[in-house]
Amino acid sequence: MRFAHNSERQFAKLLDFYGIEWDYEPRTFTLEVDEAGNAAGGFTPDFYLPVQDLYIEITTLNQKLVTRKNRKARRVREQYPDVRIKVLYQRDYLHLLVKYGLEPPSQLSEQFGTGAPLRLDVDQPSSEDPPRAEAESA
Repeated sequence: MRFAHNSERQFAKLLDFYGIEWDYEPRTFTLEVDEAGNAAGGFTPDFYLPVQDLYIEITTLNQKLVTRKNRKARRVREQYPDVRIKVLYQRDYLHLLVKYGLEPPSQLSEQFGTGAPLRLDVDQPSSEDPPRAEAESA
């Protein structure tokens, strides 16, 4: 399978190792429609975990893209209230790399720093989630 980013490939390997069923980009959520009623904008989360009924979007890129993904994930939550979605940020991803030995920690020491462990619950924001105002600013 071809992934758009190395972080997605490594996350899939982690899910496989732990026997967690997943689908890669299985659904696009329509977020905007044009005057004719055709889809004009959408969001395709990276992973769907069927047993957990949870979509996961991984973002390890620049802040502009993180802000855009946060906005789209928020719109999915608003327009599809029964859909559970979690955005994993760069710090979450780096925690996974170190915790599960996907990359040597020495390569990440400057970037990794310290912080709260990864949380996959979607009902309460993690300490890694940016403040709501920041996520909506762009």
